[in-house]
Amino acid sequence: MKITLRILGAFLVFILFGILLLYIFNYDYILRGFQVVYMQGHTTAYIDDYPEFDNRKIPSGDAYQAWPQHKEFNSVSPTKKLQETNDDLGTVAFLIIKNDSIWYENYAEGYSDTSLTNSFSMAKSITTALLGKAIKEGYIESLEQPVSDFFPEFQNSEFSALSVGDLASMSSGLNWDEDYYNPFSVTARVYFDEDIRNVVKELEIVEPPGTEFEYLSGNTILLGMVINKATGKNLSTYLSESFWIPMGMKTDAKWQLDSKESGMEKAYCCIASNAKDFARFGKLFKDHGKWNNEQLIESAFIATATTPRFEDSPEYGYGFWLSHYKNKDIFYMRGVLGQYVIVIPEDDLIIVRLGHKLIKRKEEEDHSPDFFIYIDETYKMLNHDS
Repeated sequence: MKITLRILGAFLVFILFGILLLYIFNYDYILRGFQVVYMQGHTTAYIDDYPEFDNRKIPSGDAYQAWPQHKEFNSVSPTKKLQETNDDLGTVAFLIIKNDSIWYENYAEGYSDTSLTNSFSMAKSITTALLGKAIKEGYIESLEQPVSDFFPEFQNSEFSALSVGDLASMSSGLNWDEDYYNPFSVTARVYFDEDIRNVVKELEIVEPPGTEFEYLSGNTILLGMVINKATGKNLSTYLSESFWIPMGMKTDAKWQLDSKESGMEKAYCCIASNAKDFARFGKLFKDHGKWNNEQLIESAFIATATTPRFEDSPEYGYGFWLSHYKNKDIFYMRGVLGQYVIVIPEDDLIIVRLGHKLIKRKEEEDHSPDFFIYIDETYKMLNHDS
């Protein structure tokens, strides 16, 4: 018994010492991550984790605009491969929207068309939409406006000016570590830290901005900070006024904050909404920024956002992933667990998938294998080829 008590005591001392070290070296956010993730039975962030964080509401207003139902609505069953993929990866919502009408709709695991789930990095596309709105309304001059106009600490005499467009196109040259699985990385820190503004303000420009694509979540956090400062409005309020209300969203949404005290939205991530409302951003960009004959974003901005900025990186524009699969120009929103709003304008087609997992892409791959599966099987269904 004495030996057991000694072992237990030594273990507790070890744990307490480890916790003390986390506080000393400013890694105490890891404790919050342990509580939010592992103590809830998960090993990584999950699609309905928003109640574990502070959130700010994104009101939808009273003028709900329902998606029309296609005359062939749910008349075709999913292909065997699509069904197997959805089952294996834990798809909870799958939509096919053809000619602006819902052609196929399915939910699983008790989720519905009003269930809120985490957008993850699809929020980057939405933050980019807010940038387009801020430019249209004159809060921000253009994609070329220097970030230092808003945050002088990002002025660097060694390099040309870091612009807001560099942030949106993932070419900032900032020293950010985009590592989702290392608990000591800055990406892990901002998911659980209680003041992400201070984390971002510690970044430095270490490469020439505007010259090369490198996907960094810190870019979008800083972009969100710029939009916040330029408009004088928090991102949730500006998102509600700019899109959630005018586009007739079905439900109020929530945007995760770092804390109540700081009150900063995680601009790179974490808007909790539903499949039908996420799909509206696909329609908005497909229709060149126009909604119900109102130009919410300039069409020129839409064209720029959905076109590669760099010849060597054709997979990305400004806030949107790009593909030329099946010889079709495709742009899409993407989240880390396989959240997709896939838009194929030439066929007036939008595919939405929300769920727990994706097929991890290899290092040399720009797009995950499940992205291609969802497109292939959707076309088979549309052609009634099951």
